[in-house]
Amino acid sequence: MAARTKTTAKPRPAYRCTECGNQLPKWVGRCPECNAWGTVEEYGAVPIRTTAAGPVSAPARPIAQVDGQVAAARSTGVPELDRVLGGGLVPGAVVLLAGEPGVGKSTLLLDVAAKAASAQHRTLYVTGEESASQVRLRADRINALSDHLYLAAESDLGAVLGHIEAVGPGLLILDSVQTIASAELDGAPGGPAQVREVAGALIRASKDRGMATLLVGHVTKDGQIAGPRLLEHLVDVVLSFEGDRHARLRIIRGVKNRYGATDEVGCFELHDEGIEGLADPSGLFLTRRDKPVPGTCLTVTLEGKRPLVAEVQALMVDSQIPSPRRTTSGLESPRIAMILAVVERHGGVKLGKQDIYTATVGGVKLSEPSADLAVALAVASSSSDTPLPSNLVAIGEVGLAGEVRRVTGVQRRLAEAHRLGFTHALVPPDPGKVPPGMKVVEVADIGEALRAIPGRRRAAAKPKNEAPSAPPAPRAHRPTAYPEEVMEGWEPLDSDELR
Repeated sequence: MAARTKTTAKPRPAYRCTECGNQLPKWVGRCPECNAWGTVEEYGAVPIRTTAAGPVSAPARPIAQVDGQVAAARSTGVPELDRVLGGGLVPGAVVLLAGEPGVGKSTLLLDVAAKAASAQHRTLYVTGEESASQVRLRADRINALSDHLYLAAESDLGAVLGHIEAVGPGLLILDSVQTIASAELDGAPGGPAQVREVAGALIRASKDRGMATLLVGHVTKDGQIAGPRLLEHLVDVVLSFEGDRHARLRIIRGVKNRYGATDEVGCFELHDEGIEGLADPSGLFLTRRDKPVPGTCLTVTLEGKRPLVAEVQALMVDSQIPSPRRTTSGLESPRIAMILAVVERHGGVKLGKQDIYTATVGGVKLSEPSADLAVALAVASSSSDTPLPSNLVAIGEVGLAGEVRRVTGVQRRLAEAHRLGFTHALVPPDPGKVPPGMKVVEVADIGEALRAIPGRRRAAAKPKNEAPSAPPAPRAHRPTAYPEEVMEGWEPLDSDELR
């Protein structure tokens, strides 16, 4: 009888996505986990390992016996950043702050490093993009000097870990994670493998020491955080730093937060002396003028849970080309095109041969539908050359059928408008509790909203020798959805008068 021979199958090569780390049994062009193309690479066979039980670092305890005060948040010294973080930095937490170049990430974190530094909690600021003297010049400009703030310029991961051992900081700031590389791995700094290794080593050091860590991350041209997607899963908090480099406003949004909510935003103003938190940023979005002008309307938008009063402007001029222009700034073009169609179809405002320009004030970007009604009123105001009252705000979403729909947080928006001194508001039906002393007009459709516009200026006075025209015939129906006192001193218009 022939002896049986035991054959061992050759180890099959394994594949892994360099973007998200997903392991695959065979090569595919598109990763099924993160849908990235061309990121699946072969990295060798997966050895079969079994892990035996080992010693534990600490015995498991009932959760009620775990001391939660050890992980209590500590303030960064910047209230607007604390608002987004959920009260401050938790010991051992790793925060990733990403934003476009020049938005002010390094300036903000240098200010945080100086304000958070103390004798009990030293701060280590590691820069991989600049020299130490360049960072010192910025610190002098924004007055971010402290005896307990340590500065190092390094690009090697081993050197960074050595500085952590020597200083023993309570807060580490690394600017940026894409500039640090490990000598144990091949590849240039910023590659997926290097970013994964650097982030993993710093996360382990933060958890072991109870050291809060702030990592600066780059973004791609599409606005996504550069590097492997795994980086966002590893860290505890992901913040997005947004802002137009030509405007003063900067906004920090929470994308991921294990220690707080992600619907809070922090507002900052960038100026020559540095960056400053704005507890009341609505003033940046308003134009201060003595008299109201046509084509402007105020609204209240929500950035997370935060209500902000913003100004929408519209300008209409006769077009000199067959296809009139439709230009927007700070507003979404498809949304504006829809609102213009609704205003012309259901509001009776002729817009076909007009160039229309719409914009916001102060660089704010309005993407939520609550600004639809304000845009519609601004367009109608510009068309009829009729200024709206300066104490009026408009809140509501406009549908394709001309209806004005409810939006979230109407009571919160009205309270913010009342706090800033606005006394009148146009809102969808059933707004809820109204602040005392504020007059609110409920409008069900765009027609009622346009009829609430005050009396417009007549385009030209009639000649003196011309006989007065006969008074118009009485209308069969006069809308009464709004009180006359809402526009004191103004005569309401009907929609056909705006044509």
